[in-house]
Amino acid sequence: MPQTLTQKILQPYADQKVEGPGQIVRCKVSLVLANDITATLAIKSFKGMGAKQVFDKDKVVLVMDHYTPQKDIASANQVKECREFAREAGLTHYYEGGNSGVEHALLPELGLVGPGDLIIGADSHTCTYGGLGAFATGMGSTDIAGGMALGETWFKVPPSIHVTFNGVMPKWLRAKDLILALIGKIGVDGALYSALEFGGAAIENLDVEGRMTMANMAIEAGGKAGLFASDGKTRAWCAEHTRQDAPQIAADPGATYQEEHVFDVSAMEPVVACPHLPGNVTPVSALPNLPVNQVIIGSCTNGRISDMRDAALVLKGRKVARDVRCIILPATPGIWKQSMKEGLFDIFTDAGCIVGPPTCGPCLGGHMGILGDGERAVATTNRNFRGRMGSLESEVYLSSPVVAAASAVTGIISSPAQL
Repeated sequence: MPQTLTQKILQPYADQKVEGPGQIVRCKVSLVLANDITATLAIKSFKGMGAKQVFDKDKVVLVMDHYTPQKDIASANQVKECREFAREAGLTHYYEGGNSGVEHALLPELGLVGPGDLIIGADSHTCTYGGLGAFATGMGSTDIAGGMALGETWFKVPPSIHVTFNGVMPKWLRAKDLILALIGKIGVDGALYSALEFGGAAIENLDVEGRMTMANMAIEAGGKAGLFASDGKTRAWCAEHTRQDAPQIAADPGATYQEEHVFDVSAMEPVVACPHLPGNVTPVSALPNLPVNQVIIGSCTNGRISDMRDAALVLKGRKVARDVRCIILPATPGIWKQSMKEGLFDIFTDAGCIVGPPTCGPCLGGHMGILGDGERAVATTNRNFRGRMGSLESEVYLSSPVVAAASAVTGIISSPAQL
């Protein structure tokens, strides 16, 4: 029977033949991930179940990214607990401070995840790695504790939804617009416990970082995973990031999907997700002149080097509007250094931006960009729930980096085509 991309990736790890959606399978895993917020809960469960050691010291990864640098005593103690556990367990991959970064940008950059892998993480945006052709999904901290101890977990094989993007991308259209358009169409529960599988000419032409942006937000449609075939572009990107001989993986012709959606990108324009749901999507051109107080460019969705270059493309030779705070957070130390090397920081600071360290920061309302009452932000992050970035009375609009940068310049939510 022809297999979807999900079934094809799960099969080598499963204890039985993967036959179709709804089947319960037990699978070995390639890697188990947690961060400074979720790891403390996983560690507590790990010790509570009587586990003495992790299943593989090279395959359990802890990344301190949500509250780094630590903003208060509570966050410092969280990181302290993770640090001590990592030392006790002898973990090879513990990242904090100068070698850390936003986990879902850091792990691909280090070659720790890649095509054909099966990854579980105590973070909902673990699905990012589907952009590389991996099956990656978020789980609760208790399940992650089991994975840390046993190196395996169980799955109910999800049905798959195929999404085709045809056509040629217009100048200012980005991967973020594509995934927002899909969520706007099917809703935040439109792919509930399903795997979103992406294809079409526009996807084949999309760079790998754009694919990770789209896979990252599969969870915003309720998806279990977001998956892209591993092709020549994937292999080349992985080779540049210490992952040699990455396999090419694609769904079998004739695989069965529970739904199919088709878009023509040639007719699309930049969009934003309006408060307070990622599915509340509208074209930028349809918005009234909405003043902006803050712009955030970064996060596990759009903090990669291509995103930094996009922001610089719009900001070069321009100034951030007087009443706007524009905060730029490269997602990893490597991206930070590359941005500096390419002169992007000069562009950002000349424009009046604030450049910060690699951190999740304001994305989850953590620190380094909290919104006050009545403030409005444009952000390249992935969620805009009420109170997500600070005050319950604030508003967050989700966009691509080029829309965010244009909005910083004009002081209102704008497309770069308006500059």
